[in-house]
Amino acid sequence: MSGRVLLSALVAAVMATGVLVTGTSSAQAEPDKTVVRVVSKSTVKGRERLKVWSPIMGREITVDLQRPSGDGERPTLYMLDGAEAHDEESGWYAMTNLQSLAAAEKLNVVTPVGDPHSYYTDWRAVDPAIGKKYMYETFLTRELPKLIDAEYGGNGRNAIAGASMGGVAALTLTARHPALYQGVAGYSDCANISSLPNQMLTRWDVSRGGGNVENMWGPFSDPEWRAHDPYLLAANLRGKTIYMSSGNGVPGKYNNLIADPVDETFRGIIGEIGTWFCTGQISNRLSQLSIPFTTNLRTTGTHKWGYWRDELNTSWPMLMRSIGLR
Repeated sequence: MSGRVLLSALVAAVMATGVLVTGTSSAQAEPDKTVVRVVSKSTVKGRERLKVWSPIMGREITVDLQRPSGDGERPTLYMLDGAEAHDEESGWYAMTNLQSLAAAEKLNVVTPVGDPHSYYTDWRAVDPAIGKKYMYETFLTRELPKLIDAEYGGNGRNAIAGASMGGVAALTLTARHPALYQGVAGYSDCANISSLPNQMLTRWDVSRGGGNVENMWGPFSDPEWRAHDPYLLAANLRGKTIYMSSGNGVPGKYNNLIADPVDETFRGIIGEIGTWFCTGQISNRLSQLSIPFTTNLRTTGTHKWGYWRDELNTSWPMLMRSIGLR
Protein backbone atom coordinates (compact mmCIF):
# COMPACT_ATOMS: atom_id res chain seq x y z
CA MET A 1 0.00 0.00 0.00
CA SER A 2 1.43 3.39 -0.98
CA GLY A 3 2.09 6.08 1.62
CA ARG A 4 -0.70 8.27 0.17
CA VAL A 5 -3.23 5.47 0.31
CA LEU A 6 -2.20 4.58 3.86
CA LEU A 7 -2.59 8.21 5.01
CA SER A 8 -6.03 8.44 3.42
CA ALA A 9 -7.10 5.26 5.21
CA LEU A 10 -5.92 6.60 8.58
CA VAL A 11 -7.74 9.91 8.10
CA ALA A 12 -10.92 8.08 7.18
CA ALA A 13 -10.66 5.90 10.27
CA VAL A 14 -10.13 8.90 12.56
CA MET A 15 -13.09 10.77 11.08
CA ALA A 16 -15.28 7.70 11.46
CA THR A 17 -14.59 7.55 15.20
CA GLY A 18 -15.18 11.26 15.64
CA VAL A 19 -11.76 11.77 17.26
CA LEU A 20 -9.31 14.30 15.94
CA VAL A 21 -5.72 13.57 16.89
CA THR A 22 -3.37 16.52 17.01
CA GLY A 23 0.16 17.00 18.07
CA THR A 24 -0.98 18.22 21.55
CA SER A 25 -3.87 17.14 23.79
CA SER A 26 -6.45 19.83 24.63
CA ALA A 27 -7.32 20.01 28.35
CA GLN A 28 -10.73 21.22 29.55
CA ALA A 29 -10.71 24.97 30.01
CA GLU A 30 -10.21 26.10 33.59
CA PRO A 31 -13.27 27.89 35.04
CA ASP A 32 -12.98 31.64 35.42
CA LYS A 33 -12.10 32.22 39.07
CA THR A 34 -13.15 35.86 38.86
CA VAL A 35 -16.82 34.91 38.39
CA VAL A 36 -19.18 33.76 41.14
CA ARG A 37 -20.71 30.41 40.15
CA VAL A 38 -22.25 27.23 41.50
CA VAL A 39 -19.60 24.52 41.64
CA SER A 40 -21.87 21.68 42.76
CA LYS A 41 -25.40 20.95 43.96
CA SER A 42 -26.89 18.37 46.29
CA THR A 43 -30.11 17.90 48.23
CA VAL A 44 -30.26 18.28 52.01
CA LYS A 45 -33.61 17.77 53.75
CA GLY A 46 -35.54 19.03 50.76
CA ARG A 47 -33.33 22.05 50.20
CA GLU A 48 -30.69 22.66 47.56
CA ARG A 49 -27.18 22.75 48.93
CA LEU A 50 -24.98 24.87 46.72
CA LYS A 51 -21.23 25.01 46.77
CA VAL A 52 -20.66 28.53 45.52
CA TRP A 53 -17.31 29.73 44.26
CA SER A 54 -16.60 33.13 45.82
CA PRO A 55 -13.99 35.11 43.88
CA ILE A 56 -13.45 37.51 46.77
CA MET A 57 -12.71 34.66 49.22
CA GLY A 58 -11.01 32.42 46.69
CA ARG A 59 -12.86 29.33 47.93
CA GLU A 60 -16.19 27.53 47.88
CA ILE A 61 -18.88 28.70 50.31
CA THR A 62 -21.71 26.41 51.36
CA VAL A 63 -25.15 27.95 50.89
CA ASP A 64 -28.55 26.32 51.36
CA LEU A 65 -31.37 27.46 49.10
CA GLN A 66 -35.06 26.78 49.61
CA ARG A 67 -37.21 27.85 46.69
CA PRO A 68 -40.71 27.17 45.40
CA SER A 69 -41.37 24.88 42.47
CA GLY A 70 -42.10 26.36 39.08
CA ASP A 71 -40.72 29.27 37.14
CA GLY A 72 -41.17 32.96 37.71
CA GLU A 73 -39.46 35.60 39.76
CA ARG A 74 -39.78 35.95 43.54
CA PRO A 75 -38.16 37.86 46.39
CA THR A 76 -35.36 36.49 48.55
CA LEU A 77 -34.91 36.28 52.30
CA TYR A 78 -31.36 35.93 53.62
CA MET A 79 -31.09 34.36 57.10
CA LEU A 80 -27.87 34.68 59.12
CA ASP A 81 -26.74 32.38 61.94
CA GLY A 82 -25.52 33.14 65.42
CA ALA A 83 -21.84 32.96 66.32
CA GLU A 84 -21.80 29.19 66.76
CA ALA A 85 -22.80 28.43 63.17
CA HIS A 86 -22.46 24.73 62.34
CA ASP A 87 -21.15 23.11 59.17
CA GLU A 88 -24.10 20.69 58.95
CA GLU A 89 -26.86 23.27 58.41
CA SER A 90 -28.00 26.68 59.53
CA GLY A 91 -29.51 26.92 62.98
CA TRP A 92 -32.56 28.49 61.34
CA TYR A 93 -33.35 25.11 59.84
CA ALA A 94 -32.05 22.97 62.69
CA MET A 95 -33.77 24.90 65.49
CA THR A 96 -36.80 26.70 64.03
CA ASN A 97 -39.73 26.16 61.68
CA LEU A 98 -38.24 28.30 58.89
CA GLN A 99 -38.71 25.49 56.35
CA SER A 100 -42.47 25.26 56.85
CA LEU A 101 -42.89 29.05 56.95
CA ALA A 102 -41.04 29.45 53.67
CA ALA A 103 -42.84 26.53 52.04
CA ALA A 104 -46.08 28.51 52.23
CA GLU A 105 -44.59 31.44 50.30
CA LYS A 106 -43.43 32.14 46.76
CA LEU A 107 -40.02 32.96 48.15
CA ASN A 108 -36.33 32.11 47.95
CA VAL A 109 -34.66 31.55 51.32
CA VAL A 110 -30.85 31.68 51.37
CA THR A 111 -28.79 30.57 54.38
CA PRO A 112 -24.98 30.55 54.46
CA VAL A 113 -23.74 27.44 56.27
CA GLY A 114 -20.77 27.35 58.65
CA ASP A 115 -17.92 29.80 59.28
CA PRO A 116 -18.71 30.56 62.94
CA HIS A 117 -17.65 33.82 64.59
CA SER A 118 -17.13 35.49 61.19
CA TYR A 119 -19.59 38.33 61.90
CA TYR A 120 -20.52 38.11 58.21
CA THR A 121 -18.14 40.96 57.48
CA ASP A 122 -15.01 41.64 55.44
CA TRP A 123 -11.90 40.97 57.50
CA ARG A 124 -8.77 42.99 56.87
CA ALA A 125 -6.34 40.06 57.09
CA VAL A 126 -6.08 36.30 57.13
CA ASP A 127 -6.40 35.14 60.71
CA PRO A 128 -3.52 32.69 61.32
CA ALA A 129 -5.48 30.60 63.83
CA ILE A 130 -8.55 30.35 61.61
CA GLY A 131 -6.56 30.04 58.40
CA LYS A 132 -9.01 32.18 56.45
CA LYS A 133 -9.75 35.76 55.52
CA TYR A 134 -13.50 36.13 55.78
CA MET A 135 -15.02 38.44 53.16
CA TYR A 136 -18.67 37.87 53.85
CA GLU A 137 -19.93 41.40 53.33
CA THR A 138 -18.72 41.37 49.75
CA PHE A 139 -19.96 37.82 49.22
CA LEU A 140 -23.43 38.53 50.64
CA THR A 141 -23.98 41.92 49.01
CA ARG A 142 -22.17 41.74 45.66
CA GLU A 143 -21.57 38.13 44.69
CA LEU A 144 -24.40 35.97 46.02
CA PRO A 145 -27.42 38.20 45.21
CA LYS A 146 -26.22 38.47 41.63
CA LEU A 147 -26.13 34.68 41.38
CA ILE A 148 -29.49 34.13 43.09
CA ASP A 149 -31.23 36.70 40.89
CA ALA A 150 -29.66 35.46 37.64
CA GLU A 151 -29.99 31.71 38.13
CA TYR A 152 -32.69 31.11 40.76
CA GLY A 153 -35.44 33.58 39.97
CA GLY A 154 -34.66 36.36 42.43
CA ASN A 155 -36.51 39.57 41.55
CA GLY A 156 -34.19 41.99 43.34
CA ARG A 157 -36.43 42.48 46.38
CA ASN A 158 -34.61 41.25 49.48
CA ALA A 159 -34.99 41.05 53.23
CA ILE A 160 -32.39 39.91 55.74
CA ALA A 161 -32.62 38.67 59.31
CA GLY A 162 -30.41 37.09 61.92
CA ALA A 163 -29.93 36.29 65.58
CA SER A 164 -27.11 37.40 67.87
CA MET A 165 -24.01 37.73 65.63
CA GLY A 166 -26.29 37.36 62.61
CA GLY A 167 -28.66 40.00 63.95
CA VAL A 168 -26.07 42.74 64.19
CA ALA A 169 -24.72 41.65 60.79
CA ALA A 170 -28.20 41.93 59.26
CA LEU A 171 -28.59 45.47 60.59
CA THR A 172 -25.05 46.39 59.55
CA LEU A 173 -25.41 45.07 56.01
CA THR A 174 -28.72 46.88 55.60
CA ALA A 175 -27.27 50.14 56.91
CA ARG A 176 -24.20 49.84 54.67
CA HIS A 177 -26.11 48.65 51.59
CA PRO A 178 -29.57 50.20 51.94
CA ALA A 179 -30.46 49.79 48.27
CA LEU A 180 -30.18 46.01 48.54
CA TYR A 181 -32.73 45.30 51.29
CA GLN A 182 -36.31 46.32 51.90
CA GLY A 183 -36.70 44.64 55.30
CA VAL A 184 -34.44 43.68 58.21
CA ALA A 185 -34.87 41.85 61.51
CA GLY A 186 -32.37 41.52 64.34
CA TYR A 187 -33.03 39.20 67.26
CA SER A 188 -30.98 39.45 70.49
CA ASP A 189 -28.09 41.43 69.03
CA CYS A 190 -25.95 44.36 70.10
CA ALA A 191 -26.17 46.96 67.36
CA ASN A 192 -23.96 49.58 69.01
CA ILE A 193 -20.94 47.42 68.24
CA SER A 194 -18.33 50.19 68.37
CA SER A 195 -19.08 51.09 72.01
CA LEU A 196 -16.35 49.88 74.35
CA PRO A 197 -18.47 47.25 76.15
CA ASN A 198 -19.60 45.76 72.86
CA GLN A 199 -16.09 45.87 71.42
CA MET A 200 -14.94 43.84 74.41
CA LEU A 201 -17.85 41.43 73.95
CA THR A 202 -17.02 41.04 70.25
CA ARG A 203 -13.34 40.42 71.03
CA TRP A 204 -14.35 37.67 73.44
CA ASP A 205 -16.83 36.19 70.98
CA VAL A 206 -14.35 36.09 68.08
CA SER A 207 -11.70 34.59 70.37
CA ARG A 208 -14.08 31.72 71.17
CA GLY A 209 -13.72 30.76 67.51
CA GLY A 210 -9.95 31.01 67.74
CA GLY A 211 -9.69 34.35 65.97
CA ASN A 212 -8.23 37.75 66.78
CA VAL A 213 -10.67 40.61 66.34
CA GLU A 214 -7.83 42.87 65.16
CA ASN A 215 -7.73 40.78 62.00
CA MET A 216 -11.37 41.72 61.52
CA TRP A 217 -11.64 45.48 62.04
CA GLY A 218 -8.35 46.31 63.70
CA PRO A 219 -7.74 47.72 67.21
CA PHE A 220 -10.62 49.35 69.02
CA SER A 221 -9.44 52.80 67.91
CA ASP A 222 -9.70 51.87 64.22
CA PRO A 223 -12.42 53.75 62.27
CA GLU A 224 -13.65 50.44 60.82
CA TRP A 225 -15.50 49.73 64.06
CA ARG A 226 -17.58 52.87 63.70
CA ALA A 227 -18.01 52.27 59.99
CA HIS A 228 -19.74 48.95 60.79
CA ASP A 229 -21.94 50.18 63.65
CA PRO A 230 -25.65 50.18 62.69
CA TYR A 231 -26.39 52.39 65.70
CA LEU A 232 -24.20 55.11 64.18
CA LEU A 233 -25.49 54.36 60.66
CA ALA A 234 -29.13 54.27 61.76
CA ALA A 235 -30.14 57.08 59.38
CA ASN A 236 -29.47 54.71 56.50
CA LEU A 237 -32.30 52.46 57.75
CA ARG A 238 -34.92 55.03 56.83
CA GLY A 239 -37.57 53.56 54.57
CA LYS A 240 -36.89 49.97 55.63
CA THR A 241 -39.23 47.63 57.47
CA ILE A 242 -37.37 47.13 60.78
CA TYR A 243 -38.03 44.54 63.48
CA MET A 244 -35.87 44.08 66.57
CA SER A 245 -36.31 42.01 69.71
CA SER A 246 -34.67 40.81 72.89
CA GLY A 247 -35.47 39.13 76.17
CA ASN A 248 -34.23 40.63 79.42
CA GLY A 249 -32.26 37.64 80.70
CA VAL A 250 -34.93 36.32 83.07
CA PRO A 251 -35.27 32.56 82.42
CA GLY A 252 -38.58 31.78 80.75
CA LYS A 253 -40.49 28.99 79.03
CA TYR A 254 -37.51 27.66 77.06
CA ASN A 255 -35.22 27.46 80.09
CA ASN A 256 -34.97 24.41 82.33
CA LEU A 257 -32.87 25.46 85.29
CA ILE A 258 -32.54 21.86 86.45
CA ALA A 259 -31.72 20.11 83.18
CA ASP A 260 -29.86 22.83 81.23
CA PRO A 261 -26.08 23.11 81.70
CA VAL A 262 -25.36 25.78 84.30
CA ASP A 263 -22.71 27.56 82.21
CA GLU A 264 -25.05 27.67 79.21
CA THR A 265 -27.82 29.19 81.31
CA PHE A 266 -25.45 31.73 82.87
CA ARG A 267 -24.07 32.84 79.49
CA GLY A 268 -27.61 33.05 78.13
CA ILE A 269 -28.72 35.27 81.00
CA ILE A 270 -25.74 37.62 80.79
CA GLY A 271 -25.83 37.76 76.99
CA GLU A 272 -29.52 38.59 76.85
CA ILE A 273 -29.26 41.29 79.51
CA GLY A 274 -26.71 42.93 77.22
CA THR A 275 -28.84 42.61 74.09
CA TRP A 276 -31.86 44.00 75.96
CA PHE A 277 -29.92 47.22 76.64
CA CYS A 278 -28.51 47.29 73.09
CA THR A 279 -31.92 46.86 71.49
CA GLY A 280 -33.26 49.64 73.67
CA GLN A 281 -30.40 51.90 72.58
CA ILE A 282 -30.96 51.53 68.85
CA SER A 283 -34.72 51.81 69.35
CA ASN A 284 -34.17 55.16 71.04
CA ARG A 285 -31.86 56.23 68.23
CA LEU A 286 -34.43 55.36 65.56
CA SER A 287 -37.07 57.26 67.52
CA GLN A 288 -34.79 60.32 67.62
CA LEU A 289 -34.46 60.08 63.85
CA SER A 290 -38.25 59.63 63.39
CA ILE A 291 -37.68 56.31 61.62
CA PRO A 292 -40.55 53.82 62.05
CA PHE A 293 -39.66 50.45 63.55
CA THR A 294 -41.06 47.63 65.65
CA THR A 295 -39.32 46.46 68.81
CA ASN A 296 -40.36 43.58 71.04
CA LEU A 297 -38.62 43.80 74.43
CA ARG A 298 -39.87 40.73 76.25
CA THR A 299 -40.19 40.42 80.01
CA THR A 300 -38.49 37.01 79.99
CA GLY A 301 -36.03 35.11 77.82
CA THR A 302 -32.35 34.27 77.56
CA HIS A 303 -29.97 33.97 74.62
CA LYS A 304 -31.50 30.81 73.19
CA TRP A 305 -32.95 29.43 69.95
CA GLY A 306 -36.43 28.77 71.35
CA TYR A 307 -37.00 32.48 71.79
CA TRP A 308 -35.60 33.26 68.34
CA ARG A 309 -37.99 30.75 66.82
CA ASP A 310 -40.86 32.65 68.39
CA GLU A 311 -39.47 35.96 67.16
CA LEU A 312 -39.11 34.62 63.63
CA ASN A 313 -42.80 33.68 63.66
CA THR A 314 -43.81 37.05 65.11
CA SER A 315 -41.77 39.05 62.59
CA TRP A 316 -42.53 36.83 59.59
CA PRO A 317 -45.57 38.79 58.33
CA MET A 318 -43.60 42.05 58.51
CA LEU A 319 -40.66 40.56 56.61
CA MET A 320 -43.00 39.20 53.97
CA ARG A 321 -44.76 42.56 53.58
CA SER A 322 -41.42 44.28 53.12
CA ILE A 323 -40.72 42.21 50.01
CA GLY A 324 -44.21 42.35 48.56
CA LEU A 325 -45.69 39.05 49.74
CA ARG A 326 -48.52 40.47 51.89
